[in-house]
This record gives sequence, structure tokens and C-alpha cells, in this order.
Amino acid sequence: MGGVSTTAPATAGRDLPHPARTEIRLEAVLHALSDPMRLQIVRELAAERDELTCSHFDLPVTKSTSTHHFRVLREAGVVRQCYRGTAKMNGLRREDLDDLFPGLLDSLLSAAARQAVRLGG
Repeated sequence: MGGVSTTAPATAGRDLPHPARTEIRLEAVLHALSDPMRLQIVRELAAERDELTCSHFDLPVTKSTSTHHFRVLREAGVVRQCYRGTAKMNGLRREDLDDLFPGLLDSLLSAAARQAVRLGG
């Protein structure tokens, strides 16, 4: 049975669609991580190892652009989003990504960290 799955209950009418683990595609993950802002979001989530609110991220873009970046990450299966009260929480789907694409996330995060050092960021 295909389709969208959600694992965490949320306030009625505020469930966000996520791909099931079996529906996550490599090309969608790579596309989502090809944008510097989205890669920054994933790097911060990986460093924290906990869920973070959207407002935690200090992105140099408008709120609507930030919302777009989070949606791309969610729809690709890179992050899971859920509402807790009025806060939208974001968590890295590390277990799903590591199971489907062993070593990919760690390699990308390591390469991004090396690039940040090289570019002075």
C-alpha cells in the first residue's frame, strides 16, 4: 500500500505528509541536499541530534523561502516535521536515510564540513 505516512499524532488538521521509508528516493534526497540553505538545515539538525523548531534556524532568506526549504526536505524524506502546540518541530530522518543509503548522510555531512572550512564558513 503506497502513499504518505505519518508516525506522530498532531493537532487535527495539522498533520504534515511524509514519504514512507520505502518511498524515499535517492535522487530526491540528493536534490534536497543540493541547496546550500537546505544543507545548512540538515547540518544543524545532525549536530544537535534532536528536534528543532523552524524558528531556531537563522537563515538569510524570507519566511516563505524558509518554509519552501523545509517542505522540500520533508517531501524528500530527509526530515520529519510535526507540530507540538504552535511550534513546528523538525527532526532528521537519520535512521531511515542510513538504512536506505548506508554512509551517504555521513559522507555528505563530512564533505559539507570540509567545504565550510575551506570556504571560511
